[in-house]
Amino acid sequence: MRDDTPTAPSLAHGPRTLAIPGPSIIPERVLCAMHRPSPNIYTGPLVDLTHSLIPDLKAVARTEHAATIYIGNGHAVWEACLANTHARGDLVLIPRTGTFADGWGEIAEDLGLRVEYLDFGNRAAMDPAAIGQRLRDDTNHEIRSVLAVHVDTSSSVRSDIAAIRAEMDAAGHPALLQADCMASLGCDRFEMDEWGADVMIAGCQKGLMTPAGMAFVFYNDRADRARERADCVTGYWDWRPRTNPDYYFRYFYGTGPTHHLYGLREALDMIVHEEGIENVWARHAVLAGALHAAFDTWEAPGGLELNVRNPADRSNAVTAVRLPDHGTRLRDWAEHQAGVTLGIGLGMAPRDSPEADGFFRVGHMGHLSAHSMMGTLGAIQAALVALDVPHGGDGLAAAARVVAGR
Repeated sequence: MRDDTPTAPSLAHGPRTLAIPGPSIIPERVLCAMHRPSPNIYTGPLVDLTHSLIPDLKAVARTEHAATIYIGNGHAVWEACLANTHARGDLVLIPRTGTFADGWGEIAEDLGLRVEYLDFGNRAAMDPAAIGQRLRDDTNHEIRSVLAVHVDTSSSVRSDIAAIRAEMDAAGHPALLQADCMASLGCDRFEMDEWGADVMIAGCQKGLMTPAGMAFVFYNDRADRARERADCVTGYWDWRPRTNPDYYFRYFYGTGPTHHLYGLREALDMIVHEEGIENVWARHAVLAGALHAAFDTWEAPGGLELNVRNPADRSNAVTAVRLPDHGTRLRDWAEHQAGVTLGIGLGMAPRDSPEADGFFRVGHMGHLSAHSMMGTLGAIQAALVALDVPHGGDGLAAAARVVAGR
């Protein structure tokens, strides 16, 4: 017997929005730039194009020092930066604000390094003074690097890299400061040289608006001196041949990621030469402020709340949300009924536990406008209403006031 009970139609047909914290939305211009036959990888335009990427990558990182490109993801450049700066048995200090600190630590252990964590939980930024005190206690200078995640993609906590460097300098400690900017590069302000980071890593698939597959290590002369005693590095991971290579193939230790390079060239044109990195940061700050205003308005006792309580510790690239019992339901409704894909909760509760359903994340990085932000927030507010999730006032109106400059 046929069931003729009417069902509500899905409203997800039509344009869809990817609002996960990476990979981010790829601009049509970037996709079109990649849509071409394979190029000559020995001479010609691709070689010149690759050379042109390096100064613009440095402009985004705000460094005058070295920039290298690896075919890989964030885990790849975690390994690359450690292999070039450490010998087996070295001690690294990892201030922890979320699960990505754990991942970096696992890579360090796999390389034979010793790992010590300073755990600041997953709701607040690192305490630079506590890091400074630990370094003062390290009178034998066993700690060789401080590995600091600028924005943890799981918790959305942003920490103050400049303040950490100031504490390290005040302690008179020679450790390197290495910063993970996977989530933040091109979204949250980051000043590699001014803030005193010796090494910075990032990827192409978030603020740089290019399909996943390339990642970058930026390093200064101080970090390169550590390369002299590093015994973890192999030919593929060695950053020196990749820096100002004498032959083109040494950029990548083999065939380059040809079509990704075309896409990155277009993305850097948009970021560096058209909008300008300062304006990119300002745009992300306003749109993140709109999102935070909406969620602050929706917040309800025992219900929805932003994971990061202090507004100064919130990222402009990703926002983690606590929604007990309803996080997965809200994500499913938004995707299947409104065409908005939100990010899963990550590292906030054991994966298979009921508590894991009480979190989600919103990515707001890269190719993002007021129009797309308001659409994402409208879908979330509709999901709260549709699912009878307790929430406060009109978050969409609060967001509109921020966008309007009111």
